[in-house]
Amino acid sequence: MSVDSIIRDSAASRRGMRWWSLILRELEVFARASFGSLFSREFLTVLIPLLILWEALPRLGIVQRTLVPPPSAVVITFRDMVVDLNMVEHLTSSAIRFGAGFLLALLTAFPIGVLMGWNLFIRKHALPLFQILAPVPPPAWVPITIILFGVGLPMQIFLIFLGVFYPILFNTYQGIKETDPRYLASARVFGASEFTLITRVYIWHALGSVIMGIKIGIALGLIMLVIAEMYGGRSGLGWLLLEAKEYFQIDRMVVCMVLLGFIGWFLIEVMKYIELKLAVWRIGR
Repeated sequence: MSVDSIIRDSAASRRGMRWWSLILRELEVFARASFGSLFSREFLTVLIPLLILWEALPRLGIVQRTLVPPPSAVVITFRDMVVDLNMVEHLTSSAIRFGAGFLLALLTAFPIGVLMGWNLFIRKHALPLFQILAPVPPPAWVPITIILFGVGLPMQIFLIFLGVFYPILFNTYQGIKETDPRYLASARVFGASEFTLITRVYIWHALGSVIMGIKIGIALGLIMLVIAEMYGGRSGLGWLLLEAKEYFQIDRMVVCMVLLGFIGWFLIEVMKYIELKLAVWRIGR
């Protein structure tokens, strides 16, 4: 082995170590920011008494244990569902459906919102249509969606798409539309083109509104995920929730609800982290 190859391998190894160090550091920052609030002294003073009360009331017979299973029973049920019901496969199915619907909504709503906020001509032609369609509750689309797409993956993805689309669209539009004119004037003084204004001024100014729309879209998308899997699925958290309801298995229902809540919380924390890394000018606030 030549000296040059040894030097190249050593440099590549150092770069790899730096990347791993950076990734681990960012994971630490994310974990501290996200899970730190869950284990803070203030929140634990609320959470621990609630868990104790939840555990004690069914065991003391104050409420029926069949209607309100204690946390210890919920944990055991979760373990049983992981082992006996292939919970990982159900979570994977739900993640694929949600991810496809969410990504489709983001890739369509974001550019349309940018164009509507940037251009008055596009706004006047497109905005009234979305203002008419947006007030229709996404669950109201279920019957016609089943007729059009049948019962299957396309129907499920479309329903999730509807839940995510409008919050991202309108928040993006509003953020772009409310861009500070002083920033635009300053950029134009230095000869910025309209494309540069969109990519360097409008979008970055609207970043907070866009991420807020994504957070709302995550919550509504999870609602539509459950509805879609209840109507047209044989797998996923929504289907497990429906099956538990049919057999009056409240402990399994609670497990599914806790998992949905945790998934929603985790995705929103990811968006907070992304905003923290991108909107560096807002750190001081």
